[in-house]
Amino acid sequence: MPDDSRAKGLCVKHVAVLMGGWSAEREISLRSGKACADALERQGFRVSRIDVGRDIASVLTTAKPDVVVNVLHGRPGEDGTIQGILEILQIPYSHSGVLASALAMQKDYAKAVLQAAGVPVPQGRVISRFEAAKSHALPRPYVIKPIAEGSSVGVFILTEQHAHPPQELNREDWAFGENVLCETYIPGLELTCAVMGDKALDVIEIEPTVKFYDYEAKYAPGGSKHLLPARLKPNVYQEVRRLALQAHQALGCRGVSRTDFRYDERAGAQGLFCLEVNTQPGMTETSLVPELAAYAGITFEELVRWMVEDASLNR
Repeated sequence: MPDDSRAKGLCVKHVAVLMGGWSAEREISLRSGKACADALERQGFRVSRIDVGRDIASVLTTAKPDVVVNVLHGRPGEDGTIQGILEILQIPYSHSGVLASALAMQKDYAKAVLQAAGVPVPQGRVISRFEAAKSHALPRPYVIKPIAEGSSVGVFILTEQHAHPPQELNREDWAFGENVLCETYIPGLELTCAVMGDKALDVIEIEPTVKFYDYEAKYAPGGSKHLLPARLKPNVYQEVRRLALQAHQALGCRGVSRTDFRYDERAGAQGLFCLEVNTQPGMTETSLVPELAAYAGITFEELVRWMVEDASLNR
């Protein structure tokens, strides 16, 4: 199989859907994977549902799929590790490749690349979790987040009401890395925009019904309200779409990605800040990318099929 082979140039009958794994986002990945596998089976594909373990290379060698749809969230599916294995095994796969996946997952490095490309990001710095627990790293309000996790796990928002930093950072069972990213808190709206191939889709405004757009708000029914299209002035709306595509391209992403923003309305278009680019966005029943695709007239089945057809190597 040549290195640049693409799934749409092959006779794809057997698709392996990678899900689960061992990250903090395992349960969401299982839900995303089930939804994608069900959609593919409804379209007549032979589907292998693979809950990824550390023997994934041998499992794939035995399964011999034509294409992999990678629906893992977090490590090892979102950080370039699985992508490297698939390159070695020469199995075309969906979403971004090794470099873009590793770069986007490492929030501090991704921010440097985005900033150099002209994408505005919040000010911040990386420090050890113990230093972050000892004294306030930035003027309040600010945010503490793991460098390489998703779904808002391990995130703290520190306001004037917080006299001391979170002591959870000192716990022996802290599972989110020894360093954390501290960023200036951006007040205002939570926005997100997906990119599919080389096109930015529309913009969703997210209204959490809980304290902030955390894990519960993302995945629990009723955890948030999605306003589509977002209630923005036309110039700001288009600027979100432009920046999402610019961020996708700056990091070298492929396939589908989703970029999250905060928007301080008091500053007009200058109040937009990119928080992160998700190279493996959720595909659950409450996920944002399927909702954005549907708004563009793309059914869930068509979206997942497009991922299969877009799969390739050397991504």
